[in-house]
Amino acid sequence: MGQPTEPIEFGGEPAALTEKFIGSGEATSSFDADVIDALRLVCETSVNSLDTAQHGRDWWPLTMHWSLAGVIPRRPAAVCRPISTQQVSEIVRICAAHDIPLTVSGGRSGVCGAAIPIFGGVVLDTTSMSGICSVDSESGIVEVLSGTFGPEFEDELRVQHQLTVGHFPQSFDISTVGGWVACRGAGQFSTRYGKIEDMVVALEVVLADGSAITTGGAPASATGPDLTSIFVGSEGTLGIVTRIWLRAHPLPLHERRAAYSIRCFNDGIKICRDIIRAGASPAVLRLYDQFESARSHGADGQVCTLLVLDTGDEILVEATMQIVAAAAHRHGAIDGDVELVERWMHHRNDTSGLQALTRKGYIVETMEVSAPWSKLPTIVDKVRSALLEIPGTRAATCHLSHSYLDGACLYFTFAAEVEHDKLDEHYVALWDAAQRAAISAGSNISHHHGIGINRGRFMAESLGGAFDVLKTLKSALDPADILNPGKLGLPSRRGNVVWP
Repeated sequence: MGQPTEPIEFGGEPAALTEKFIGSGEATSSFDADVIDALRLVCETSVNSLDTAQHGRDWWPLTMHWSLAGVIPRRPAAVCRPISTQQVSEIVRICAAHDIPLTVSGGRSGVCGAAIPIFGGVVLDTTSMSGICSVDSESGIVEVLSGTFGPEFEDELRVQHQLTVGHFPQSFDISTVGGWVACRGAGQFSTRYGKIEDMVVALEVVLADGSAITTGGAPASATGPDLTSIFVGSEGTLGIVTRIWLRAHPLPLHERRAAYSIRCFNDGIKICRDIIRAGASPAVLRLYDQFESARSHGADGQVCTLLVLDTGDEILVEATMQIVAAAAHRHGAIDGDVELVERWMHHRNDTSGLQALTRKGYIVETMEVSAPWSKLPTIVDKVRSALLEIPGTRAATCHLSHSYLDGACLYFTFAAEVEHDKLDEHYVALWDAAQRAAISAGSNISHHHGIGINRGRFMAESLGGAFDVLKTLKSALDPADILNPGKLGLPSRRGNVVWP
């Protein structure tokens, strides 16, 4: 059973930490002892100051600065660790009976604040609900509990069943299967295996009244709207995912790698588009701009780098790599050092640089969006320009990391040096500039990091009239506003999110 990985140290004793969101709503960081007693009758329940402090944050980069300054976003009154769906249902019923907000967390590896209990209350930690329950090898379906960490899940699936789901996000070592589903995550092999929503067969979900339902279960369906999709990406606001059935693949027997140097990023976009639209789907297809190519691949700052890796049946892999090479050469790419792929494989999940720069006072952030192929060049230019116009910005770089028939994901990395007393203000300015530039150029607001708190203010302008449908879903499924209130940009009867 895995444990959450804490993002950075606290700049003070856990009991003395102050709370950033304390003004966001009525105080629910404590409640009557009889509620704690009732929760303890259900499952392990902690009110320890360190435990509640750790469960008051996630990997949102801004909160790392707050932590160093002795501030947490919001402290829950209690942390519950159920081991079964029945216990989850009982916890939900207790919270509903006492009007206590309930926030679900797993590995707490999210970078947008989705696991932060804005209004205090109870945090439901799913990580004690861990392990593979069953495997249908003939159909390629694996049933797994939501609190299972990535390495534990894939290791057992590979060793005991010779299968893989193929979902390897950058947070793989520190994230859970339930977390992948909650934020609609994408793995680094997504061009071959798809995003998590493409892998989900069925879900078990506990609703806001404590009842448990199962959605999905077939390879395809015309049984009305896809109810599973309602909960995938809902970040715990519409229900608590307790059990997941996923599609699994035979372990790949063959692998090929390639690297290319390209004159400019736009030519690289054309290469990636041609590869996908020709019907090829290499597991890894990652295009880096000249700045990231210089920083990570030792390039001269004048060329862009394309890394390619494919796994699977030898005939399919070889055909795929022939299509890749033809597209690359057609647009003037030069064969590069294939060793770059190996280096990327070894360092792709390293976050040590983030913590080091944060301790030095730098804002370091990432923003991923997706859009049609025809709009990608404009989005790159507009977002980069918008970021560089903000005083203090030291870098604004981009890579393309997930490709589809109609478009791709652009992943921006930006860094800024600011005065500490203007940190929040500067952070908001950076995000407002980048996100609104992307929206105006035709992108969505998130490809795989989700919404949480940080992106909530962009939801209405991004979704337009459809945002009212999301609000109606929330009201219908959670009329008392118990489940993860204040997320996805949804209004909450408990108050407004007061920040910065």
